[in-house]
Amino acid sequence: MKIVISYPPLESPKGTPLLSQNRQFQWFNNPTYIYPMVPAYAATLLKKNGYEVLWDDGIAENKSYNEWRKEIERHRPDLIALETKTPVVKKHWSFVNDIKSISPGTKIVLMGDHVTALPKESMENCMTDFIITGGDYDFLLLNLADHISRGKELEPGIWFRENGEIRNTGKFTLDHDLNSLPFIDRDLTRWQLYSEKNGNYKRLPGTYTMVGRDCWWGKCSFCSWTTTYPSFRVRSPEKLLDEIGMLIEKYKVKDIMDDSGSFPAGKWLRDFCNGMIERGYNKKINMHCNMRVNALSQGEYDLMGKAGFKFILYGVESANQSTLDRIKKGTKVEDIAKACMMAKKAGLAPHLTVMMGYPWETKEDAMNTVKLAQEIFKKGWADTLQATIVIPYPGTPLFRECKENGWLMTEDWDKFDMREPVMKCPMTGQEIKELTQELYKVFITPNYIMRRLLSIRNIDDMKFIGKGAKAVFGHLTDFSNKEKSDS
Repeated sequence: MKIVISYPPLESPKGTPLLSQNRQFQWFNNPTYIYPMVPAYAATLLKKNGYEVLWDDGIAENKSYNEWRKEIERHRPDLIALETKTPVVKKHWSFVNDIKSISPGTKIVLMGDHVTALPKESMENCMTDFIITGGDYDFLLLNLADHISRGKELEPGIWFRENGEIRNTGKFTLDHDLNSLPFIDRDLTRWQLYSEKNGNYKRLPGTYTMVGRDCWWGKCSFCSWTTTYPSFRVRSPEKLLDEIGMLIEKYKVKDIMDDSGSFPAGKWLRDFCNGMIERGYNKKINMHCNMRVNALSQGEYDLMGKAGFKFILYGVESANQSTLDRIKKGTKVEDIAKACMMAKKAGLAPHLTVMMGYPWETKEDAMNTVKLAQEIFKKGWADTLQATIVIPYPGTPLFRECKENGWLMTEDWDKFDMREPVMKCPMTGQEIKELTQELYKVFITPNYIMRRLLSIRNIDDMKFIGKGAKAVFGHLTDFSNKEKSDS
């Protein structure tokens, strides 16, 4: 049985789509490729169980749609799996129907957070044969392949067609043992495609791991992955340490970004850091991770610094306590600067993510977020920042709140790509974009530029700063008032 895991090209003047391994979809003016962890595990599991597997990332390979289409027509796979998200799901519906026209015998499965929230919608709008709901689509894709080829009973969480009717096996469960997963077959999944063009890497080559699924807080009302991972599971520290050792030895990796929604804290983190030090990995690689601003003490940050951690990402979202409470962030405004200060003291490089365009925030409220970011950067407590427009994805509490309050201006999924507001807001769309750009301007102050130049110690530092500068100007273009379209 031949199975293709594919990301069809999404050609658009908006730029490169951040579709794989991304909680909040964006088009990036500056090409960036994120290693898709769960699909990579799926490919590995399928191959280990005797299936012929093809890894086909038309986005990262810069294929044209016609090139991709011809390859599908030539391979005529038995099964093709596509990960989709809200802003591109309509395009994927047309791709599914096109695949069926050139290879009628190919079974097609869609997976991801959008189809988890609205599985019936996609079954009704395209000719897909299956939909996998929930975030364990590595385990469930193997189950589906075993069902098709070996008659195995389907697990909960799979939608299918039977005698012309749409059916499903019930609500998905997240009871799979993550420690049972093999190391990802990085040759099969062409890890080099994702090893350089990624702003998280300071030294090349870099790669990703994902020790937890997905976030141990898991309550943020805007996050699309709360739909796919309503509960948190994590592999053991030893498993991740063994994987890192393999990546150092076999692939000569120098930077590793662990993309768990929030990296594990507490005893797990301390055991992992001590293991990094004991094995000497802290002297061979840089580690990066996502973390919550209220999770760690100064001692834990210091331990992370000794263990080789460099880049630490914080989801700040807003500097208004009423907003943090409303989106169930579980943090205090005062936690933000404090976390940045402690991380910086430990030698880490904090990265902040913030959002603009909440339906209840005025321009004055939004300026509080801009001012806090400016203050943190002025003090040198953060190194980089990413600003976006808040989007209410289907399946999230924020989307339900929008429906209840009549906040949605559109349900055209194409517009849910963070380029423009889709919710009613006290600010105009132009004001939201201008404030988003204002956040990026913290990078072009004389103090920031001088501090970054003085931080250069080697060629890797110089290249990293150069990449960052290119990304900043790309983001300024992303949120310019000159609209781009697909037409």
